[in-house]
This record gives sequence, structure tokens and C-alpha cells, in this order.
Amino acid sequence: MIAILAAPTNLGLRPPQPGSVPGCAKAPEALREAGLHRRLLTQGAEDAGVVLPGRYVADPATDDGLSGGGPFTGRLRNQDAILEHATRFAARLEHLLAAGRAPLVLGGDCSLLLGAGMALARRGSYGLIHVDGHTDFRHPGNNDACASLAGEDLAAAVGRHWPAVADPEGTGASFHAQHVAHLGCRDDDEHLSEARDTLGVVIPASRLRGGHGTSSVVAGATAALEVVGRARSGYWLHVDVDVLDPEHLPAVDSPDPGGLTPQELTELLVRLAPGAVGIQVTVFDPDLDPDGRCARLLADVLVTGLRQLASDC
Repeated sequence: MIAILAAPTNLGLRPPQPGSVPGCAKAPEALREAGLHRRLLTQGAEDAGVVLPGRYVADPATDDGLSGGGPFTGRLRNQDAILEHATRFAARLEHLLAAGRAPLVLGGDCSLLLGAGMALARRGSYGLIHVDGHTDFRHPGNNDACASLAGEDLAAAVGRHWPAVADPEGTGASFHAQHVAHLGCRDDDEHLSEARDTLGVVIPASRLRGGHGTSSVVAGATAALEVVGRARSGYWLHVDVDVLDPEHLPAVDSPDPGGLTPQELTELLVRLAPGAVGIQVTVFDPDLDPDGRCARLLADVLVTGLRQLASDC
């Protein structure tokens, strides 16, 4: 049974402009308004409530570093609040998974992968399919401007970050790098080469996109499933909706051309969801969707693409 869990954190993102906060914390309720919950509940899902984040606050140590005003301090923006939220989020996921539920987590930003990784690492050895318009592989070893976990989540998940987020419970990385598949980054992604050298498989969006019907998506899904099949316990599915081309869904903080169509993402989810123990959906920003068009599109994609979530588990 699908359990819809809201996790409306925006703690891992940079401010969209000075003095403001990212709007992706509004995503779960925007999707509810677009009919997602009603449609899924009709199909037998349950509403599992919400894990609320702490307050988003300006952090001079990181914000000054981003603007060139000073060095970074080895801390993330909102780091204490991120870790506190991850702990509560992980506990809720553990409870749902132990009860035989398939969590559909509505974020929120990609920093949610920290808590998901904590929950899964406590239960066994899981793989990860990371569907995202960016590799999210920035880390202190390749960039001296680390501050926002939402752009660094995959690096942290495989142990390449400061210890507070790379090894939050002192037990090692949440995911073995060779059990991780990344799908959907753009060809000019800054960290594409390193991700390819580190992860089980990396397939940019250009190799998933049309021109051959769904054959490219099918091949990408097959390659990803082969990688996560090496993990003993199953796999988690991460979907950042900026994997979609901004022609179709511009309501994200970092839209880049060259992404998937809604039909391609739907087909990808149809093939990946049945074997996943759960999924998190991130980075939709309702502040950039004033007429609700993007929310309705996402609701359609998720209802169709996740119809068989965890059915093979």
C-alpha cells in the first residue's frame, strides 16, 4: 500500500533572492490541491501525514561565502535543522517500511535523501536510483563553495562530503556507490565525469530522450535496475522533477534545457517503481506555478507512473 508522506523541507536550498526562502516547502499542499491525494486515496493509498522541518534561517557564514564575502566554515546552510529533520524523517520512514507500506514522500528539496539514507541503512543494504536533472555530486573535494545540501545530496549519500552528512550515524555511507544509478543529468553537468567514475551507472537525459519511442527510456531503466539489483535489500527511488525539460515544467529552482518529456518520465517511473521500496519526489516550487498547471501535470505523471509502486517487493 502506498503511504503518502509530506516532508516539506526547503532547508537544503539557497535563497532564491536575499531575504526570501525557497517555495518548494509548499509542494505537498499544491499537489493535494491538484488532486494527487484524492486520486491516490481512491486507488487504495493512505495519507501518512507530515514531517515538518525547522525554520529556514539566513546563515551569514554560508551566505557570505556564496557572495564572495568570506570563506566557508565547513558547515551547510541550515545544517543543524537539516540533521534534526533527517532524524525525525528517518524514524517515520522506518515505521512505514516496517508496517509494509510503500512511502511516497512529497518534498521538499533533495536534502531529504539524507534522512532516507539513514532509515534504509538501519534496515539493510539498499541501492538507489537517483533521477535528477543534475548529478548533485558537488562536495568539498571538488568545490570550495559547498553550502546547499540539495545540490550535494548524492555525493553525501555515497560518503563524499563532510562527516556530518556523509556519515551522520557513524556507520559509513548510506549507499554503496556501485549500487547507485543516476539518470537524467544534462551533458554539460559540472560533475558528470566524476559521477561516472564513481557510481554504478550514469545515464544523461540525452540518452533517455525520444527519437526512438520509449526504447531509450527502457534501456536506461534496464541499466539502472541491473545496478541496484546488486544490493541485497532492494532500492529507493529519488525523483527531482527538474529532470523534466523546463518547456514542460519550469517551476523548479534550477531549470535547464535538455530534459525529459512528461511522457518519458512517466514511462521511466512505470518501469522503476514496481521494484522500489519507496520514492521521494522533490524540488517542485509552487511559487513558480501561479496557475497550478505544473502541479496538475505532476499529479498526472505520479498517478500513472507510480500505480505499481513496490508491487514487486
